[in-house]
Amino acid sequence: MPGISREDVVNVARLARLALTVDEVDRFTDQLGAVLEHAADVAALDTTGVPPTAHPFPLVNVLRDDVPAPSLDRDEVLAMAPAAEDGRFRQVTDVTWNPQGDIFISDGYINSRVAKVDKNGNWVKSWGERGDKPGEFNTPHSIAADAKGNIYVADRFNRRIQVFDSDGTFQRAFSIDVPFDHSIRPVIGNKVDPNATSGTFSPGAPWAICITPGPNQVLYASDAYPGRVYKMSLDGKVLGVIGGPGRQLKQFAWIHEIACPSENVLYVAELLTWRVQKLLLHPARTAANAAPGGR
Repeated sequence: MPGISREDVVNVARLARLALTVDEVDRFTDQLGAVLEHAADVAALDTTGVPPTAHPFPLVNVLRDDVPAPSLDRDEVLAMAPAAEDGRFRQVTDVTWNPQGDIFISDGYINSRVAKVDKNGNWVKSWGERGDKPGEFNTPHSIAADAKGNIYVADRFNRRIQVFDSDGTFQRAFSIDVPFDHSIRPVIGNKVDPNATSGTFSPGAPWAICITPGPNQVLYASDAYPGRVYKMSLDGKVLGVIGGPGRQLKQFAWIHEIACPSENVLYVAELLTWRVQKLLLHPARTAANAAPGGR
């Protein structure tokens, strides 16, 4: 096997953008030459009948063989979690404020409740527990307040938005039911049930909500499938829809939060794409195009 020359070392150093002194070039030439000579000696050995090895010592798996078994039931596991306590949270999801400055926290993945503290951070109360009845939650994932101090909770797994007054008294609930093409695939993963009436990925399950400033407030909500943003009145009437699943502009990949500084300006933060899209809505233009003779 041919050795290595000083010119080879200098050329490799240049490609690697390394500045070597004359002494270093001589030293590396000798060292690399010795490595190549050893490799040539090994290559000359007769290894016929010698099995290849990945390790100088035999490796033995001391663990038992994997045996498939049923996974733990989610509700059973959560039932063993510590009970909700005042002033303590378990994986909160969002926060909002009413006009008086009180703070409302959706406490979220495990506790399944809404907590209220005053503007100084003092604990006031909490309401809700895991379930699907009015005032109960299954993953309250987002929360917003209107100008009257009503609290809107995106009850994601239950596929609804619940509305309470600032004291936690239940007012109403509404769901998002907008037709869509059932052949649409989610942005990631297997196809989901387009007719599901509950679940994280059920159509219309609210992942994020936002309420615009006054005086004429509207609510925006998003779902993961079919991956749209919905414009709604505060009583739940759908006023408009935009988007679909994907990674292009005006497509959405699991919107996890929405900011709506005005009725026609939205910022949507997506989980799968690690991006924020700014949406400028043009309802007058959309209405004109939808009218007879429009473009």
